[in-house]
Amino acid sequence: MSNRHTITIQTTVNAPVEKVWKAFNEPEHIKRWNSASEDWHTTASENDLKTGGSFRSRMEAKDGSFGFDFSGTYDEIILHETIKYTLEDGRKVSINFKSIGNQTQITEAFEAEEENPVKMQEEGWQAILNNFKRYTEETSI
Repeated sequence: MSNRHTITIQTTVNAPVEKVWKAFNEPEHIKRWNSASEDWHTTASENDLKTGGSFRSRMEAKDGSFGFDFSGTYDEIILHETIKYTLEDGRKVSINFKSIGNQTQITEAFEAEEENPVKMQEEGWQAILNNFKRYTEETSI
């Protein structure tokens, strides 16, 4: 991570790490949980989960008023433990998965961007992570 402000968010998912990893990384699942609110959705997702691989998710407002690509390149992948990547704008993200019995603790640390308030970014990323938790716990994979 650089000297940018780093934001850390966390959740504990009531599911084993193998299920959490699959839901977090497979495009058909990403499209179902990757939104911060009900008025947004992910319309497309591609994921080449390997060091040097890339990912892209198309996030759009459901009313069609706005959309953007969330994409980057993987710097490090340790199966069921760590994902580190660099976003297209150069910001770094680190995600750790910690297996605790039949639960998985996820901790994400990401460098804040300059356009939006830090609190807004933290709340947005946490809302997506909370949506992931809800989806993963309710879905049989």
